[in-house]
Amino acid sequence: MPFGCVTLGDKKNYNQPSEVTDRYDLGQVIKTEEFCEIFRAKDKTTGKLHTCKKFQKRDGRKVRKAAKNEIGILKMVKHPNILQLVDVFVTRKEYFIFLELATGREVFDWILDQGYYSERDTSNVVRQVLEAVAYLHSLKIVHRNLKLENLVYYNRLKNSKIVISDFHLAKLENGLIKEPCGTPEYLAPEVVGRQRYGRPVDCWAIGVIMYILLSGNPPFYEEVEEDDYENHDKNLFRKILAGDYEFDSPYWDDISQAAKDLVTRLMEVEQDQRITAEEAISHEWISGNAASDKNIKDGVCAQIEKNFARAKWKKAVRVTTLMKRLRAPEQSSTAAAQSAPATDTATPGAADRSTTPATDGSATPATDGSITPATDGSITPATDGSVTPATDRSVTPATDGRATPAMEESTVPTTQSSATPATKAAATPEPALAQPDSTAPGGATGQALPSSKGKEAAGSAQESRRETS
Repeated sequence: MPFGCVTLGDKKNYNQPSEVTDRYDLGQVIKTEEFCEIFRAKDKTTGKLHTCKKFQKRDGRKVRKAAKNEIGILKMVKHPNILQLVDVFVTRKEYFIFLELATGREVFDWILDQGYYSERDTSNVVRQVLEAVAYLHSLKIVHRNLKLENLVYYNRLKNSKIVISDFHLAKLENGLIKEPCGTPEYLAPEVVGRQRYGRPVDCWAIGVIMYILLSGNPPFYEEVEEDDYENHDKNLFRKILAGDYEFDSPYWDDISQAAKDLVTRLMEVEQDQRITAEEAISHEWISGNAASDKNIKDGVCAQIEKNFARAKWKKAVRVTTLMKRLRAPEQSSTAAAQSAPATDTATPGAADRSTTPATDGSATPATDGSITPATDGSITPATDGSVTPATDRSVTPATDGRATPAMEESTVPTTQSSATPATKAAATPEPALAQPDSTAPGGATGQALPSSKGKEAAGSAQESRRETS
């Protein structure tokens, strides 16, 4: 049997804590995240080092759900560009997940240390990410949190491979997904617009990654005054919804047209027109000779140091403001419904599936601007810069693996096939971001959220009862 735990969740197969410590030396905690503690563990038999993530069951159902989800996803995948699951132990009180240990640097650090950096180097990085994501998508897995911080070099050798880490937000796509999830600066328009989404969100995120690696600038970022973050957030969402980015001079002057074309196809606003990971691998900039060998290090590094070397950019988007803006359209829809005459058209059980705000209507900021879900649909912050959902409300995906609305929920998805990639759509009028009295950016796609504190308190009380059960 490959793992220490035979059957996840089967009480008869609980591991004893001694089984973990007899085999591994966990050492000191090297990092603490919202759901778990991370150790550098040593296998006492082989001497190999691994990463260990320890989840405490007593920390609540959200933690238990996150651990089970990550274990389930990681047991499904085996790819050279994905950190592999090594071992799993489940005791009565804890989950232990042992992973391969990546000892290399983050991509930014690697670029800054190079004497020569070109499009071809970026193409090599993006190709490996695309191959891993295409593999995930073939299994109908959506990563949902692709970002540069989750791409690391496996080791410090010159030709080290890139590996994708952090699968706590990954989801098996049994239908299209509704809840906001991801890191704000990498969110696809359909997520910001509260539309149902699927695998295309990963391709959008790869487009953002590629844009940054070629220019040193994020596509939707602009300098703001230290106390003017509210306008920054408003402009960020508006630009994402409209696909309002440019290949600005002088940063893109030396970048090939083929590179710009691939960015445009990956960052297509309409998700059903966006190029797939499999199609992107066949693009001339990835598989051909279109990537330039010209040294672009000086320009890229200058912008990386300006935009990313400080923690300012990572913290520029605050959790509370962002989630209030994402929820505002649905809150306003609820307010409008409450002011209208009551009808009998509500779907039974809809209240149980809706996203419930915290009892005071706010979200607590995390250390790096992330957001994580509660099991009752409420949104709480995470520690890795991401937005996590609660429950899954799904519909049937299209046969090409792209996200398209359907009429029924939770039907079995079909396989992914290729489609003709589309170029970036012409500029459209800027959609206004919803304020508390406006409509949803995605039209009728949003689901209404409860707005009264009485309903919020009731939702929290329900969650408390579930946690104690």
